[in-house]
This record gives sequence, structure tokens and C-alpha cells, in this order.
Amino acid sequence: MHAKSLLLASVVLLAIAAQAQYQYTVLHAFGSGDDGAGAWSSVAFDSQGNLYGTTEAGGTYSDGTVFQLSPQTNGAWSETILHNFPSSSDDGVSPYAGMAPGPSGSLYGATQLGGTYRAGVAFELTRAASGWDYGVVYSFGAPDTLVCCPRGNLIVGPGNSLYGTGYAAFELSPGPDGWVEGILHNFTGLNGDGLGPEAGPITDAAGNLYGTTLYGGGGGCDDGCGTVYQLETPVGTWSKSPAWREHILHRFGEAPDDGAFPGVGELAIDGHGNLYGTADTGGTGRGGIVYKLVRTSAAPGGVWAEVILHNFAPDGLGYEPGGGVTIDGAGNLYGTTINGGSPLCGCGVVYKLSPQPDGQWQYTLLHTFVGSDGAEPDANLTIGPDGNLYGTASAGGMYGAGVVFQIQIAP
Repeated sequence: MHAKSLLLASVVLLAIAAQAQYQYTVLHAFGSGDDGAGAWSSVAFDSQGNLYGTTEAGGTYSDGTVFQLSPQTNGAWSETILHNFPSSSDDGVSPYAGMAPGPSGSLYGATQLGGTYRAGVAFELTRAASGWDYGVVYSFGAPDTLVCCPRGNLIVGPGNSLYGTGYAAFELSPGPDGWVEGILHNFTGLNGDGLGPEAGPITDAAGNLYGTTLYGGGGGCDDGCGTVYQLETPVGTWSKSPAWREHILHRFGEAPDDGAFPGVGELAIDGHGNLYGTADTGGTGRGGIVYKLVRTSAAPGGVWAEVILHNFAPDGLGYEPGGGVTIDGAGNLYGTTINGGSPLCGCGVVYKLSPQPDGQWQYTLLHTFVGSDGAEPDANLTIGPDGNLYGTASAGGMYGAGVVFQIQIAP
């Protein structure tokens, strides 16, 4: 065997051995009976430790569900289906976005399809004496509007305004006559602009929004290799003003061996305002990258420098990180790949990147999927109230329709 192949095999074996210390548990396997199927979204917790998410298929009408998992005293988790899509002709269909908890205990989400104009909806679940009440708060795709088919998570701002993306970046504001849509930026792909934002935005303390576009920006790809953008709030805080200003922080593919096509996962931000994310392909190994963007100028929008933290390759350590990364208080990053891992399955992995004193980042394999325990994880992980990791896999599991899982990383 070639020396390089021997070295790679040794690295893979060491990584697989190291993951044994991280206990992996399937909390729920989808696909039994009228259960949901295809969990493509991240999960969210409430203050009581219940976990919420969506499936894009399955359920009573085969067009997706909202589910709740509640911890039981025996260590098991009990599933409750909170909503089956579509419940009416104007309801949404196929939610790829996860749930966003609001300050009053309500849950907000979006569907890619369905609604009055068949371009998706934003919806709300509110607690009631008999369970949860479901309601569509807005149908996307009305004539002369720009928003269609949101796939990324919503975020909730002051006053319960909702922010998200669906071709354009939008705001939904509740008012006396219903919810009003405002367009913050229309992504055109022209003059270096991004195109096709699939991931939902994140926010900093000042209320600026950050996100990625799958295409646009240039970089030699046919439709552009994708971008990272900032939408600067007009007044330095959350605002309903339409005068948001876009800044392109990075265009993928313009440098040699840069990544391309940032996936559906949200960015992460640290206490210094640095951004972290993934690109699905490219890098020196051609299997995608994890990157960091560091702001080097205080000017509006700033100048941002990209640092590639890890290059993926088609091997046992995973590749194609479609989901983004999640950051903990110590600066460690956690993520998933949709491919690679087990040579028999190639079902993806869960990984950790740890910053080292010399500026390098150490890659640790936390779990390798083999199919029976889940396959093809493609969403950001969530750090639960207990300090452990929680996530979803879109396929595999006992019934072949995906799983919700936990990886114990806390002491």
C-alpha cells in the first residue's frame, strides 16, 4: 500500500476509535404508522426541556409534520405530533425549516410549499388548554411580491417580528390587520450579489443579519459559487424600516482551493463577531470546507478575511457538510456531513473541531452513521440545556425515515 494511503487509513482508524467515548443515542426513529418522515431541520428546546422539530414528509396526509419529543422518567422520549400538513387547502406543505421558539412560548416555522399561492407559509403554534393551536400567519407568493418557498429557519425579533429568506430576505410584522411582509433585500445574482439563499439568517447583538446564498457572487461556477452576506440594520438595532443595506462579506471560489456552494445550514457567530460556516464542495480535498470569517476593518460592512479550518475529502472522515456548524462556549465547533464515514454505507458523520494553541484546529469524529442508526444528517446541531448535542438524520433508522439523536459530550 502507498505510504499516503497507509497514513490516511491510520488516521481514519484512530478517528473511529476516538468516537467510542461519545455515547450516541437514537431518541426517536421516524416512519412508524402515521409518523413523520424526512427530518431535514435542526431541533429546538423549550424551558421545560421538550424538543421540537419538523419532518418534510409523512404524517396523516404524507406532507409533513411538526413534532414534540418529551423526556420521560425512564430515560425514553415520547413523541407527540403537534400538526399534520396540510390541515386545509390553504395550509402549508413540506416544512424543511425547523421551529423557532418565541418569547411567549409560541413556536414559529415555515413551509416550502402550499398556502394560498402555493409558495409556502409562515405558521404559528400556540399553547392552549387542550394542547396546541395551529394557525397560518402569512402565505408567501402573492402577486408583486418576491418571497417564495422558504427552506431555512426563521428567527424571532422584538415584537415577535419574524425574519427569514426565500429568494429574498424578508420580515413579517404582526399588526392590527394581520401580518405584513417587508422585503429587506432581493438577491439577484447580478454584479457580484448572491443568489438563492437556502439557509435562514442569524443575528448579532446590534440586530444585523448574516447568512449565505447557495449561488451567485461569481468565482467561476456556472451560477456563482455562493456568498456570505450581512444585512446592516438601518438604525443600529432591530427595525421595520425597508432601508437595510447589504454587504457581501465573502464570495466563494475566487481564491484557489476555496469552498463552493454553502449549504442549508445557518452560520454561527462567536463573542468577537467572527462567523463560522461550511461549504458543500471544494477545498483542497474537494469534499467541502469549514471556514471562519474574521472582520479586519471596522468600516460599515467591514473587510473580512477567510480562514479555512478544515478540508473534507471523500473518505472515512466524512464529506459534503451541507449543515452548518454550532459553536459552544469554549469555541469548539460541531457539525455533520451528509456523505462519507462508513465504507459500507457512506451515510455521513458527526464531527467536532477544536481550536489549538498553535492556531490549528483538531478534527474529532464523534459518530459514524451506518444506516440502522440514521443516515444523511443535513442540519445544524443543537446544544441542549444539558450541554449535549442533539440533531436529526433525514434517512435511515429503524423504519428508514430518519431519526432524532443525542450525542453525550457533557461530563
